[in-house]
This record gives sequence, structure tokens and C-alpha cells, in this order.
Amino acid sequence: RSSAASDVYKRQVITHLEALAPLAYAEEFDNVGLLVGDKNTRITGVLVTLDTLENVVDEAIENQCNLIVSFHPIIFKGLKKITGNSYVERVVLKAIENKIAIYAIHTALDNAFDGVNGSLCDLLGIQNKTVLIPQVGTIKQLTTYVPTKNAEELRAALFLVGAGSIGNYDNCSFNLTGEGTFKGNKNSNPVVGEKHKLHKEIEIQIKISFDKHLEKRILNTLFQNHPYEEVAYEIITLENTNQHIGMGMVGYLEKPMESTEFLTFIKNKLNCSVVRHSKLLDTPIHKVAVLGGSGSFAIEAAKLAGAEAFITSDLKYHDFYRAENDLLLSDIGHYEGEQHIKNILVAYLKKKITNFAVVLSTINTNPVKYIYCLLYTSPSPRDQRG
Repeated sequence: RSSAASDVYKRQVITHLEALAPLAYAEEFDNVGLLVGDKNTRITGVLVTLDTLENVVDEAIENQCNLIVSFHPIIFKGLKKITGNSYVERVVLKAIENKIAIYAIHTALDNAFDGVNGSLCDLLGIQNKTVLIPQVGTIKQLTTYVPTKNAEELRAALFLVGAGSIGNYDNCSFNLTGEGTFKGNKNSNPVVGEKHKLHKEIEIQIKISFDKHLEKRILNTLFQNHPYEEVAYEIITLENTNQHIGMGMVGYLEKPMESTEFLTFIKNKLNCSVVRHSKLLDTPIHKVAVLGGSGSFAIEAAKLAGAEAFITSDLKYHDFYRAENDLLLSDIGHYEGEQHIKNILVAYLKKKITNFAVVLSTINTNPVKYIYCLLYTSPSPRDQRG
């Protein structure tokens, strides 16, 4: 552990996490971000876990980590009391008593392109992956008006902070020349023209799109680089599909597999104790949809995407009927579909900040247990003779 760690604050780690998975894309029902603690305190170490339980907080204390990065949020519903009567309350109390902060990333990482489902595809060798259910309302558009001589500089500044990126393209904008008019009152301080006099200026109308989590940064850049005292602008939300934000992924296996071969493959690759599945298909499986965690809501989306198999968890009895022989439903278990996230986050943080310890939790937080029985058949009378 480096002594330089004392110069790193929790907010710096949070900044890196939110670059990977912006909180703006978390689902509305979710509770993500810093749940416990002060982001403006120095960091001693980070413990990464899937769930924050009491023994996980103990593990953080033992490893001198005062920030826990958890996939699932320990606080999901509002707490009216913190008396230690539930496991949630006991975790919060212990964290506060030991000055340990807790940060949850959950559906923000579910919706990130390189998050839960993208990394699940990578583990299974699924290629040419695309988002299964793109999130709506994630692209915004800025329209502003600037003198011709200042347009190039303003565009460059906006491009620098992420505006103008559309799919696989960047530096995208639309520009239209026109005449702007304005007249300042007695309190104005016009950059061009004079107060109390109508002024006409040849301006460029700039239209530029951006991802919604960048809005604050985009506006700050606009105000800092626009020459006018009063900046005219408008922001609207576009209906365009975002290729990089949304739930689930769909892509292709390296080679087609028969149903039983496929189920054995994912069981071994994902270290599953059991795989629950719908009726086996007679046709090979090549195109596969994945959605880590509870994914019954995406069954129809997997069908529409043309997937022959859908890997998810928490399917109910009647959900398996919905396969209707169109695809193979594979329930791998909630924990099993998300357990790899710890490793992804540890590797990411170690690359971003190197002067403090990032510890991978060794605690299995899976609340679901399995019993393994050997099938015993009583010997027939014939076998008992002699």
C-alpha cells in the first residue's frame, strides 16, 4: 500500500466509476451512487463486492479499505430508522461507525456498453455484440447562435468535452448562417454593438448533439467559450436510438452449438451450479441474447432480435412457456450472471488509479444455496439374489 494513497480522495474514485457507468443512465427505480459516507475524505483503499453485507464491511476493515464499491445497493428503499433490526440497518451502522463509505453502481453499469452485459458477452466469446433494448431519451441536442468569427473556436471547445459524437462518428454538427438582431438595455454590456441601439450581426446557428449525462459539462463549456454577455441557446431531447446505452446484449457465438452443448458450455464458462432451461431446440444456436440479473422482461426483445437462445436469471414458472419453441431460455441464476462484475471493476480501477489498494472481495454473497443429492435406486429382487 503506497503512502501516496493519502493524496487521493473518494470523489476521484467516484469520478472514474461514473465515467465507466454514468448515473444518468441508471433505471428510475434504482438507488445508485454514494449511499453512505463523505466523498471528500481521503481514501485508504477500495474493496469491490457484488453485495455489501456485514461480513463484507468486516473484510473492508481488515483490509484497511474505507470505500466499498458494491454492484447492488444495500439501501434500496427508504430507511425510517437505523436501529440495527435488519441486515440493511446493521450494515449501514457498521459502515458509519468505521467511517467506511459505500458506493453502488447497479443499473448504471447494467446500461453501460462495457458493463455487465458487454463483459458477459466477452466471457462467452459472443461477437458483434449490440444493445438488446436501447434506452430512450439518452441523446440531447444543443442549438446556439454565435458570431461567424467565433464559431470555429466554440465548436472545437464543445467537441473537446464530448459533444458531436454520434455512434461511430465524432465532431458532428450542423451549421447555418443567418442574421441575428438584439438591442441591449441600460444594464447591458454588449460585446458588439451599443446599448439602446438595435444591432444586426451575421451569426452561425450551431446544432450539436450530446449524451445526456454530459449536459452540465456542455453548458459550462458553452458559457465559457461564447463571446456574448447573454447566450441564446435551447436544448431538446431527441428520439434517436443510442447504440451504446441500454439493457442486455445480443451477438453471435464463434460457432453454432446444439442445445445441450450450449447449456453445458455456459454452465462451465459461468461456473453455474445449475442451469434451468426451456424445451431444447432442434436447430443449432448461433445468435445469443444475454441480460445479467433479472431479465424476464426482455424475452420478447430477444425473440425480436432473432436470438436462438436467451441467457438471464430469475425466470418464473410461466416465463418458460413464453419461449414457445422460438428460443432456448437459460436461467443461470442471479448471482452467477453478475459475479464477474467484481473482477471487471477491480481491473478498471487498478488501471485508472495506481497509488492505493483495490481489493477484490473474497466473500461469496450468493443468498441462494443448493443441495446436491446422489440418486439411489433400490436393487431389484433379481439383483439381491445370490
